Amino acid sequence: MKTEKIILLLLCVWFSFNKATAQTYYYNTTKTFYENGYTYQCDARSGEKSVTLYNKSNQYTYATPTFKDGSPISRVYWDSFPELLEDDDWTKPYCYYVINSAFSAAERQRTQGRIIGISMYINPATGDVLEVDFWFIMNGPFATIPVSVYRSIETGIKSSVWFTPTAEGKKLNYIMLSWMHEVKEPGRQPSRPRSASSGGGTRGDGTITRWD
Repeated sequence: MKTEKIILLLLCVWFSFNKATAQTYYYNTTKTFYENGYTYQCDARSGEKSVTLYNKSNQYTYATPTFKDGSPISRVYWDSFPELLEDDDWTKPYCYYVINSAFSAAERQRTQGRIIGISMYINPATGDVLEVDFWFIMNGPFATIPVSVYRSIETGIKSSVWFTPTAEGKKLNYIMLSWMHEVKEPGRQPSRPRSASSGGGTRGDGTITRWD
């Protein structure tokens, strides 16, 4: 009986190890995901061991920000730390809620303590979120998350979050807001305004400095 228990215990350990090591990594190579109603692009950089994941229809993921007339933006302009979005108290917690809610409990556990880069590209005229993309380590836990989760984050943010561009922000062809995110329990859904009357808050080169 004792021998049988030991064998059973060893089998349980083996199956648990097998399950942990058999995790699928979806983004090891550059590829296109043709899904139901949307297409995602994965750009894998083997040298950096990193991945950029985004909707194939995105126009701004690799675009250089300019003024609306197409003229380039100087380093001096960025160094003046222009305020591009109005401050508010709801966009940050609401974005965090949308992102955290997209992950299952098992996925939150798997990615615990790790970070993912998220960028939003904002319409400088309306404040609507036009596009979202993601950056993460190729062999890290976020590479085991299926593309449907990232699509859920994209659509959730685009449909429920908006900003108020400042006069400076309205001069640009787009406003980028980025941060490194650690997935946590979503908690209660935060409140938000009923209309587009508030905004976020970015400085410098259009990337966020306040969200952490």
